[in-house]
Amino acid sequence: MGKNVAVVGVGAVGIEILKILKEREFPADKIRIFARTSREIELDNQTYQVEAIDEENFDNIDIALFAGTEGEKGASVQYAHKFIEKGAVVIDNGKDFRLQENVPLVVPEVNKDKISFNQGLIANPNCTTIQMVVALGQIFKNFGLDKIIMTSLQATSGGGRSSAQSLWDETKYIVEKNKDKKYFSQINKDRDDIKSSFANQIAFNAIPQIGGFNQDGFTGEEQKVIDETHKIYGNNKIEISATCIRIPVFTSHSESIYFKTSQSTDLEQLKKVLNGSEGVVFFDDCSNYPLALGAEGKDSVYLGRLRCDPSQENSFWLWAVSDNLRKGAALNAVQIAENLL
Repeated sequence: MGKNVAVVGVGAVGIEILKILKEREFPADKIRIFARTSREIELDNQTYQVEAIDEENFDNIDIALFAGTEGEKGASVQYAHKFIEKGAVVIDNGKDFRLQENVPLVVPEVNKDKISFNQGLIANPNCTTIQMVVALGQIFKNFGLDKIIMTSLQATSGGGRSSAQSLWDETKYIVEKNKDKKYFSQINKDRDDIKSSFANQIAFNAIPQIGGFNQDGFTGEEQKVIDETHKIYGNNKIEISATCIRIPVFTSHSESIYFKTSQSTDLEQLKKVLNGSEGVVFFDDCSNYPLALGAEGKDSVYLGRLRCDPSQENSFWLWAVSDNLRKGAALNAVQIAENLL
Protein backbone atom coordinates (compact mmCIF):
# COMPACT_ATOMS: atom_id res chain seq x y z
CA MET A 1 0.00 0.00 0.00
CA GLY A 2 1.38 3.39 -0.99
CA LYS A 3 1.79 6.47 1.15
CA ASN A 4 0.47 9.98 0.84
CA VAL A 5 3.40 12.35 0.34
CA ALA A 6 3.68 16.11 0.62
CA VAL A 7 6.41 18.16 -1.05
CA VAL A 8 6.78 21.61 0.51
CA GLY A 9 8.50 24.14 -1.75
CA VAL A 10 8.90 24.19 -5.53
CA GLY A 11 12.28 25.86 -5.88
CA ALA A 12 15.29 24.06 -7.36
CA VAL A 13 15.30 21.34 -4.68
CA GLY A 14 11.52 20.90 -4.60
CA ILE A 15 11.41 20.38 -8.37
CA GLU A 16 14.25 17.87 -8.08
CA ILE A 17 12.37 15.97 -5.34
CA LEU A 18 9.34 15.63 -7.63
CA LYS A 19 11.52 14.36 -10.47
CA ILE A 20 13.24 11.80 -8.25
CA LEU A 21 9.99 10.52 -6.72
CA LYS A 22 8.81 9.79 -10.26
CA GLU A 23 12.13 8.36 -11.48
CA ARG A 24 12.45 5.97 -8.54
CA GLU A 25 8.75 5.02 -8.67
CA PHE A 26 8.25 5.96 -5.05
CA PRO A 27 5.12 4.11 -3.83
CA ALA A 28 2.93 7.18 -3.30
CA ASP A 29 -0.83 6.92 -3.59
CA LYS A 30 -0.99 10.70 -3.73
CA ILE A 31 1.52 13.55 -3.90
CA ARG A 32 0.44 16.97 -2.67
CA ILE A 33 2.59 20.04 -3.33
CA PHE A 34 2.63 23.10 -1.09
CA ALA A 35 4.15 26.55 -1.63
CA ARG A 36 3.46 30.13 -0.58
CA THR A 37 0.84 30.59 -3.31
CA SER A 38 -1.44 28.21 -5.17
CA ARG A 39 -0.77 27.68 -8.87
CA GLU A 40 -0.10 25.04 -11.50
CA ILE A 41 3.39 23.99 -12.56
CA GLU A 42 4.54 21.96 -15.55
CA LEU A 43 7.21 19.33 -15.06
CA ASP A 44 8.24 16.70 -17.61
CA ASN A 45 5.01 17.18 -19.58
CA GLN A 46 2.90 16.70 -16.47
CA THR A 47 0.80 19.32 -14.72
CA TYR A 48 0.95 19.55 -10.93
CA GLN A 49 -1.41 21.54 -8.73
CA VAL A 50 0.37 23.54 -6.03
CA GLU A 51 -1.61 24.33 -2.88
CA ALA A 52 -1.12 27.45 -0.79
CA ILE A 53 0.45 26.28 2.45
CA ASP A 54 -1.35 28.95 4.47
CA GLU A 55 -4.56 26.99 3.99
CA GLU A 56 -3.03 24.44 6.38
CA ASN A 57 -4.98 21.39 5.31
CA PHE A 58 -2.42 18.71 6.19
CA ASP A 59 -4.70 15.73 6.85
CA ASN A 60 -3.87 12.21 5.66
CA ILE A 61 -0.22 12.87 4.86
CA ASP A 62 2.29 10.16 5.82
CA ILE A 63 5.58 11.76 4.75
CA ALA A 64 6.27 15.48 4.24
CA LEU A 65 9.42 16.43 2.32
CA PHE A 66 10.41 20.02 3.00
CA ALA A 67 12.64 21.31 0.20
CA GLY A 68 14.24 23.93 2.45
CA THR A 69 16.19 27.07 1.59
CA GLU A 70 19.76 27.58 2.73
CA GLY A 71 20.58 30.86 4.42
CA GLU A 72 17.14 31.70 5.77
CA LYS A 73 14.51 30.36 8.11
CA GLY A 74 12.71 27.57 6.29
CA ALA A 75 9.01 26.80 6.07
CA SER A 76 9.66 23.86 8.37
CA VAL A 77 10.04 26.21 11.35
CA GLN A 78 6.47 27.38 10.84
CA TYR A 79 4.78 24.26 9.51
CA ALA A 80 6.69 21.07 10.36
CA HIS A 81 5.02 20.62 13.75
CA LYS A 82 1.60 20.96 12.13
CA PHE A 83 2.34 18.07 9.76
CA ILE A 84 3.71 16.03 12.66
CA GLU A 85 0.59 16.70 14.76
CA LYS A 86 -1.47 15.25 11.90
CA GLY A 87 0.62 12.06 11.95
CA ALA A 88 3.21 12.74 9.24
CA VAL A 89 6.96 12.21 9.43
CA VAL A 90 8.77 15.35 8.24
CA ILE A 91 12.06 15.12 6.32
CA ASP A 92 13.53 18.62 6.33
CA ASN A 93 16.20 19.84 3.92
CA GLY A 94 16.61 23.16 5.74
CA LYS A 95 19.22 23.99 8.33
CA ASP A 96 16.96 24.84 11.25
CA PHE A 97 16.72 21.45 13.00
CA ARG A 98 19.93 19.70 11.95
CA LEU A 99 21.83 20.13 15.20
CA GLN A 100 18.93 19.62 17.59
CA GLU A 101 19.71 16.74 19.90
CA ASN A 102 16.47 14.82 19.38
CA VAL A 103 16.48 15.15 15.56
CA PRO A 104 18.35 12.50 13.54
CA LEU A 105 20.69 13.97 10.92
CA VAL A 106 20.81 11.27 8.28
CA VAL A 107 22.80 10.23 5.23
CA PRO A 108 21.49 6.71 4.47
CA GLU A 109 24.82 5.37 3.19
CA VAL A 110 26.41 6.33 6.50
CA ASN A 111 23.91 6.26 9.38
CA LYS A 112 20.50 5.03 8.22
CA ASP A 113 20.16 3.24 11.57
CA LYS A 114 19.33 6.66 13.06
CA ILE A 115 16.14 6.98 10.99
CA SER A 116 14.08 4.82 13.35
CA PHE A 117 14.88 7.12 16.29
CA ASN A 118 12.89 10.02 14.85
CA GLN A 119 10.16 11.78 16.82
CA GLY A 120 8.36 12.84 13.67
CA LEU A 121 11.25 14.88 12.27
CA ILE A 122 14.39 13.85 10.35
CA ALA A 123 16.94 16.36 9.10
CA ASN A 124 18.74 16.31 5.76
CA PRO A 125 22.34 17.59 6.07
CA ASN A 126 23.85 20.40 4.05
CA CYS A 127 24.82 19.47 0.47
CA THR A 128 28.53 20.04 1.12
CA THR A 129 28.48 17.81 4.18
CA ILE A 130 26.55 14.99 2.49
CA GLN A 131 29.06 14.73 -0.32
CA MET A 132 32.03 14.58 2.04
CA VAL A 133 30.61 12.13 4.59
CA VAL A 134 29.60 9.73 1.80
CA ALA A 135 33.10 9.99 0.30
CA LEU A 136 34.78 9.20 3.63
CA GLY A 137 32.04 7.10 5.23
CA GLN A 138 33.51 3.63 4.79
CA ILE A 139 37.02 4.90 5.43
CA PHE A 140 35.79 6.23 8.76
CA LYS A 141 34.10 2.93 9.61
CA ASN A 142 37.14 0.83 8.66
CA PHE A 143 40.08 2.95 9.80
CA GLY A 144 38.70 5.87 11.83
CA LEU A 145 39.47 9.52 11.12
CA ASP A 146 41.63 11.89 13.14
CA LYS A 147 41.56 14.88 10.80
CA ILE A 148 39.68 16.26 7.79
CA ILE A 149 40.58 19.43 5.87
CA MET A 150 38.20 20.18 3.04
CA THR A 151 38.01 22.88 0.38
CA SER A 152 34.72 23.02 -1.53
CA LEU A 153 34.14 24.58 -4.95
CA GLN A 154 30.38 25.02 -4.95
CA ALA A 155 27.92 25.47 -7.79
CA THR A 156 25.60 28.47 -7.85
CA SER A 157 22.47 26.28 -7.73
CA GLY A 158 23.39 25.56 -4.11
CA GLY A 159 22.11 29.05 -3.38
CA GLY A 160 18.81 28.38 -5.14
CA ARG A 161 17.32 28.98 -8.55
CA SER A 162 17.88 32.75 -8.41
CA SER A 163 21.60 32.28 -7.75
CA ALA A 164 22.00 30.04 -10.79
CA GLN A 165 20.06 32.58 -12.84
CA SER A 166 22.43 35.30 -11.62
CA LEU A 167 25.39 33.39 -13.05
CA TRP A 168 23.64 33.19 -16.42
CA ASP A 169 22.60 36.85 -16.39
CA GLU A 170 26.03 38.13 -15.35
CA THR A 171 27.85 35.98 -17.91
CA LYS A 172 25.53 37.03 -20.73
CA TYR A 173 25.82 40.69 -19.73
CA ILE A 174 29.62 40.65 -19.63
CA VAL A 175 30.03 38.77 -22.92
CA GLU A 176 27.66 41.13 -24.74
CA LYS A 177 29.39 44.20 -23.32
CA ASN A 178 32.86 42.95 -24.29
CA LYS A 179 32.38 41.41 -27.73
CA ASP A 180 35.30 43.30 -29.25
CA LYS A 181 37.67 43.13 -26.29
CA LYS A 182 40.37 40.62 -25.49
CA TYR A 183 39.58 40.45 -21.76
CA PHE A 184 36.30 40.41 -19.92
CA SER A 185 35.72 43.35 -17.62
CA GLN A 186 34.08 43.55 -14.25
CA ILE A 187 30.46 44.49 -13.86
CA ASN A 188 30.06 48.04 -12.57
CA LYS A 189 29.72 48.00 -8.80
CA ASP A 190 26.46 49.93 -8.86
CA ARG A 191 24.93 47.29 -11.18
CA ASP A 192 22.22 49.65 -12.32
CA ASP A 193 21.44 47.50 -15.34
CA ILE A 194 21.70 44.00 -13.88
CA LYS A 195 20.30 42.26 -10.83
CA SER A 196 22.23 39.55 -9.02
CA SER A 197 21.84 37.35 -5.95
CA PHE A 198 25.51 37.79 -5.10
CA ALA A 199 27.16 40.70 -3.32
CA ASN A 200 30.22 40.11 -5.50
CA GLN A 201 30.41 39.26 -9.18
CA ILE A 202 30.17 35.48 -9.70
CA ALA A 203 30.75 35.34 -13.48
CA PHE A 204 34.42 34.59 -14.29
CA ASN A 205 35.19 34.80 -10.57
CA ALA A 206 35.46 32.81 -7.33
CA ILE A 207 33.92 34.04 -4.07
CA PRO A 208 35.50 32.65 -0.87
CA GLN A 209 32.37 33.21 1.21
CA ILE A 210 29.14 31.23 1.56
CA GLY A 211 27.09 32.50 4.49
CA GLY A 212 27.99 35.05 7.12
CA PHE A 213 31.21 35.07 9.14
CA ASN A 214 31.42 33.97 12.77
CA GLN A 215 33.80 35.41 15.37
CA ASP A 216 36.54 32.98 14.33
CA GLY A 217 36.38 34.04 10.68
CA PHE A 218 34.63 30.90 9.42
CA THR A 219 31.48 31.21 7.31
CA GLY A 220 28.17 29.56 8.08
CA GLU A 221 28.74 26.98 5.35
CA GLU A 222 32.14 26.05 6.77
CA GLN A 223 30.76 25.70 10.28
CA LYS A 224 27.99 23.44 8.99
CA VAL A 225 30.57 21.04 7.57
CA ILE A 226 32.28 20.82 10.95
CA ASP A 227 29.21 20.49 13.16
CA GLU A 228 27.18 18.22 10.88
CA THR A 229 30.06 15.83 10.19
CA HIS A 230 30.66 15.42 13.92
CA LYS A 231 26.99 14.60 14.45
CA ILE A 232 26.64 12.20 11.50
CA TYR A 233 29.79 10.26 12.36
CA GLY A 234 28.98 10.45 16.08
CA ASN A 235 32.51 11.60 16.87
CA ASN A 236 33.34 15.11 18.06
CA LYS A 237 37.05 14.34 18.37
CA ILE A 238 37.73 14.46 14.63
CA GLU A 239 39.66 17.64 13.80
CA ILE A 240 37.75 19.26 10.93
CA SER A 241 38.40 22.48 9.06
CA ALA A 242 36.93 23.77 5.81
CA THR A 243 37.02 26.56 3.24
CA CYS A 244 33.90 26.92 1.08
CA ILE A 245 34.07 28.80 -2.22
CA ARG A 246 31.32 29.71 -4.68
CA ILE A 247 32.43 29.28 -8.28
CA PRO A 248 30.78 30.00 -11.67
CA VAL A 249 29.31 26.53 -12.20
CA PHE A 250 25.58 25.86 -12.44
CA THR A 251 25.33 22.37 -10.94
CA SER A 252 27.56 19.93 -9.01
CA HIS A 253 29.91 20.71 -6.15
CA SER A 254 33.58 19.73 -6.18
CA GLU A 255 35.61 19.05 -3.05
CA SER A 256 39.29 18.63 -2.33
CA ILE A 257 39.49 16.50 0.82
CA TYR A 258 42.55 15.92 2.99
CA PHE A 259 42.16 13.27 5.70
CA LYS A 260 44.20 11.42 8.27
CA THR A 261 43.12 7.97 9.41
CA SER A 262 43.28 6.81 13.03
CA GLN A 263 44.57 3.38 12.11
CA SER A 264 47.48 2.57 9.85
CA THR A 265 46.50 1.99 6.22
CA ASP A 266 47.76 2.40 2.66
CA LEU A 267 46.49 3.26 -0.79
CA GLU A 268 45.60 -0.30 -1.76
CA GLN A 269 43.48 -0.81 1.33
CA LEU A 270 41.74 2.53 0.80
CA LYS A 271 41.06 1.72 -2.86
CA LYS A 272 39.47 -1.58 -1.87
CA VAL A 273 37.22 0.19 0.64
CA LEU A 274 36.22 2.94 -1.80
CA ASN A 275 35.43 0.44 -4.55
CA GLY A 276 33.02 -1.24 -2.15
CA SER A 277 31.46 1.93 -0.73
CA GLU A 278 27.71 2.42 -1.19
CA GLY A 279 26.78 5.48 -3.23
CA VAL A 280 30.32 5.96 -4.51
CA VAL A 281 31.96 5.62 -7.92
CA PHE A 282 35.73 5.52 -7.53
CA PHE A 283 38.16 6.40 -10.33
CA ASP A 284 41.25 4.29 -9.61
CA ASP A 285 43.51 5.91 -12.23
CA CYS A 286 44.65 9.32 -10.99
CA SER A 287 44.85 10.68 -14.54
CA ASN A 288 41.20 9.72 -15.14
CA TYR A 289 39.42 11.94 -12.63
CA PRO A 290 35.70 12.80 -12.27
CA LEU A 291 34.43 16.25 -13.21
CA ALA A 292 31.53 18.36 -12.00
CA LEU A 293 29.95 18.29 -15.46
CA GLY A 294 30.00 14.50 -15.46
CA ALA A 295 28.20 14.31 -12.12
CA GLU A 296 25.26 16.50 -13.14
CA GLY A 297 22.02 14.54 -13.13
CA LYS A 298 23.65 11.52 -11.49
CA ASP A 299 22.99 10.00 -8.07
CA SER A 300 26.47 8.95 -6.96
CA VAL A 301 29.39 10.73 -5.33
CA TYR A 302 32.31 10.42 -7.75
CA LEU A 303 35.82 10.11 -6.31
CA GLY A 304 39.31 10.24 -7.78
CA ARG A 305 42.89 11.47 -7.39
CA LEU A 306 43.45 9.44 -4.23
CA ARG A 307 47.06 9.92 -3.15
CA CYS A 308 49.33 9.88 -0.10
CA ASP A 309 50.68 12.91 1.68
CA PRO A 310 54.40 12.01 1.61
CA SER A 311 55.12 14.21 4.63
CA GLN A 312 52.58 12.64 7.02
CA GLU A 313 51.78 9.03 7.91
CA ASN A 314 48.25 7.77 7.20
CA SER A 315 47.37 11.06 5.51
CA PHE A 316 45.77 11.28 2.06
CA TRP A 317 44.14 13.52 -0.52
CA LEU A 318 40.88 12.76 -2.35
CA TRP A 319 38.84 14.58 -5.01
CA ALA A 320 35.02 14.37 -4.91
CA VAL A 321 32.24 15.65 -7.19
CA SER A 322 28.48 15.25 -6.86
CA ASP A 323 25.25 16.81 -8.08
CA ASN A 324 24.38 19.13 -5.20
CA LEU A 325 20.67 19.20 -6.07
CA ARG A 326 20.38 15.42 -6.18
CA LYS A 327 22.57 13.59 -3.67
CA GLY A 328 23.28 16.88 -1.92
CA ALA A 329 19.59 17.52 -1.25
CA ALA A 330 16.61 15.94 -3.02
CA LEU A 331 17.87 12.38 -3.50
CA ASN A 332 19.11 12.10 0.07
CA ALA A 333 15.67 13.16 1.34
CA VAL A 334 13.89 10.63 -0.89
CA GLN A 335 16.32 7.89 0.21
CA ILE A 336 15.42 8.65 3.82
CA ALA A 337 11.73 8.34 2.90
CA GLU A 338 12.40 5.00 1.17
CA ASN A 339 14.11 3.74 4.32
CA LEU A 340 11.13 4.88 6.39
CA LEU A 341 8.96 2.50 4.38
